[in-house]
Amino acid sequence: MREKNKNTMRSAEEKEQIVLESFQNGCNQTAQKYDVYRSVLKRWRREYREEGLEGLRSKTGKAKNPRKGNSLCGLQRKKNKTKEEQLEFENLKLKVEVARLKKGYQVKGVGSKKEYVTIKDLNTKS
Repeated sequence: MREKNKNTMRSAEEKEQIVLESFQNGCNQTAQKYDVYRSVLKRWRREYREEGLEGLRSKTGKAKNPRKGNSLCGLQRKKNKTKEEQLEFENLKLKVEVARLKKGYQVKGVGSKKEYVTIKDLNTKS
């Protein structure tokens, strides 16, 4: 058996053509003809039945359920912040610092010279 080409990117229209042919000629024959795994072809068929052509579009790089995340994380790079945004960003930095202190460490330095220092020894008297 020859090795399948796993990384062939196909457009939704190409996938649709393959799926429609598989409905007429069957999964096995069509999968062999187009050098596609049967499991992939079956998934395309299911997605085509459920969502039509839109179901065959590539979802690479697109989160199905976008994460809510932190709405303030973009503020660090923003140049012209409003006074409110500046205060929110400063508040966020302080919250992160407090959370780190509660876990028992501090961050010293920036970038590749960043160092995580435990504070357990700093709080005890000698």
